[in-house]
Amino acid sequence: MSIDQIISNETAINNKTISVTEALKLVKNDQHIVTGLAAAEAKLFMENLHTIANDVENVTVTNCLSLYQNAFLDKQYKKSFNIDSLFFSPPMRKAHRHGNAEFVPNNLHLAGSDRLKHINPDIYVGAATPPDKHGFVSLSLSNTYEKQMIEKAKLVILEINHNYPRTFGDVEVHIDDIDYLIEADYDAPVLPDIEPNEKDLKIGALIAEQIQDGDTIQLGIGGIPNAVAACLQDKKNLGVHTEMMTSGMLDLIEQGVINGKKKSLHPGKVVFSFALGNQRLYEYLDNNPSVMVLKGSYVTDPYVISQNDNMVSINTAIEVDLTGQVCSESIGHVQFSGSGGQTDTALGAQMAKNGRSIIALYSTAMVKNEQGERVEVSKIVTTLKRGAIVTLSRNSIDMIATEYGIVRLQGTNIKERIERLISIAHPKFREALRQEAMDFGILIE
Repeated sequence: MSIDQIISNETAINNKTISVTEALKLVKNDQHIVTGLAAAEAKLFMENLHTIANDVENVTVTNCLSLYQNAFLDKQYKKSFNIDSLFFSPPMRKAHRHGNAEFVPNNLHLAGSDRLKHINPDIYVGAATPPDKHGFVSLSLSNTYEKQMIEKAKLVILEINHNYPRTFGDVEVHIDDIDYLIEADYDAPVLPDIEPNEKDLKIGALIAEQIQDGDTIQLGIGGIPNAVAACLQDKKNLGVHTEMMTSGMLDLIEQGVINGKKKSLHPGKVVFSFALGNQRLYEYLDNNPSVMVLKGSYVTDPYVISQNDNMVSINTAIEVDLTGQVCSESIGHVQFSGSGGQTDTALGAQMAKNGRSIIALYSTAMVKNEQGERVEVSKIVTTLKRGAIVTLSRNSIDMIATEYGIVRLQGTNIKERIERLISIAHPKFREALRQEAMDFGILIE
């Protein structure tokens, strides 16, 4: 690269760099702002957004898996800011209770395109790396919908941060396509490692038995997926094609379990649309050509997923009814998380040659009854809790796992499903489930 080009890039950076305060002054009434998913969220911009509350009204922010409890989420700013979230997290659940936040139903591979059919983003603001010598920033830790939004937004503002890993794939944006830069120096948010408990490890071991050498895997988030990763240490030549890259997968890469050699799609590459984990994961991703961060519209498209022979999708659920309906995102009427990529990956895996889809959950949970007492209930139920959202229909189910076993429901009739699901329910609830099924008329003996 010539000296003139380097000087040109530096000049462009200097001309486009503004402060957070200056960036916030660009926000106007009734505008729609989109920010990045999880670690790709614009931390400085969002944590200071409340400071312009007296100057604006009816500003809508679209986010996804937001990790920060920012002040603009508070009830007092409800007139100034609305939040539309593609995936609820603890801050969004809290904001929803006082009417600041609403959930946007979506399947992950269509999240960006569906949202763009409904809104025209005035501003995209997110995290990125500083421009390289060629003038390209990397969107770093997510391209789930970020690049789609950047291409459509009227104004693009990126917080450039040396602490973020420079990743490869389809995350490059040239400085000419960015309106403003904010220099940032915060660390990428980390997801604490969740130590698997005894139930997690039992379920993880059962699922590991279903995974063969050379399979390509997708793992969700939480203790059970972490336990699955921990139980795969004796496997060989696994590949990764997943919406979320996790620290557990890095452990398997470092142990030589994951190398992608047998993948039929993108062999040798770890493919994902966003990453969230520990600092060690981010250091591994930095300048690593074996990593491909691709658009969520591609990564979680069921037809793309199905091109991975021997694809195994592993996700978790809140409850499952005796016919195979899976609720993974709400507790009754109350939105808890979101569909994410569960439907996409489950269907894609089942469409793949020798593909498998597994939904895992504990057999029981502790909840408060009407008297406020904590009681144990079955998570395999005759009927889903009133108002519960069906994330994965009974038509699209393959295998279900609890700590008491794993059963295949694909192709089975309702009576067979009831018997199989009861067999992996907690023993103390099995007879009651069978009796309820008969009382409700879904099991005829």
